[in-house]
Amino acid sequence: MSRQAGAERAAVWDPAQYGVFGGERGRPFAELVDRAARDLPAPGRIADLGCGSGELTAALARRWPDAEIEAIDSSAEMIEAARAHAIPGRLSFAVGDVATWAPQSPPDLIVSNAVLHWVPGHTGLLPRWIAALAPGGRLAFQVPGNFDAPSHTILRELCESPRWRDRLSGAAARRPVLDPAGYLDLIARNGHAADAWETTYAQVLQGEDAVLEWVKGTALRPVLTALGPAGAADFLTEYGALLRAAYPPAPYGTVYPFRRVFVIAERAGGP
Repeated sequence: MSRQAGAERAAVWDPAQYGVFGGERGRPFAELVDRAARDLPAPGRIADLGCGSGELTAALARRWPDAEIEAIDSSAEMIEAARAHAIPGRLSFAVGDVATWAPQSPPDLIVSNAVLHWVPGHTGLLPRWIAALAPGGRLAFQVPGNFDAPSHTILRELCESPRWRDRLSGAAARRPVLDPAGYLDLIARNGHAADAWETTYAQVLQGEDAVLEWVKGTALRPVLTALGPAGAADFLTEYGALLRAAYPPAPYGTVYPFRRVFVIAERAGGP
């Protein structure tokens, strides 16, 4: 979904562009929530931190119709779109920063989907979020693990190239997340149970320049914002050609490996 800090705060997020591959982007969220829900009593209070345009938060409301759900995102554009899914008294959306968020009452479930890689020092938030849960409550989050994929390494190299570095140096993220074992260790050392794993989806994307269209919705947002419409056209031409070479299309579409890191933490002291 739309994300929180550093370069992200300066980026203009586009709900329509993000939604171009909505089905593919939503799959990790569904699998994360399914795993988090195992043996979990129906939650009464849920927080979705980094809710983006709200479609996936609405799925939480359908799954748990008696839950009260608070959803925040740092992007005003995303929250404007998300409010179409609001349910008075049950599901609310507001502009907010996950780095400073604190609940009014302890939630039974905190979900954070594709958010934390945008938050510098996000590992320091995790113990605080777990402590904010009701006893036995769960924190469920997932982050991308593909920062060493060609789509991202090419982007970083291009941003640091002589033509672009004066305007774009540091605009493309490096490796801001841990691997599953790193998150498990962090959570377990704080005395809580953790389940951490990774999955690589072999996404088959359709359309011309499919990988370029994919990254326009996420990793490219800070870059495009920094360049503005006039400068973006030349950058996209150069980047798109490099992506076509790295991800050649097949007759059935373009395969884009999509690695995700998943974590569920359960606060100690539950039933």
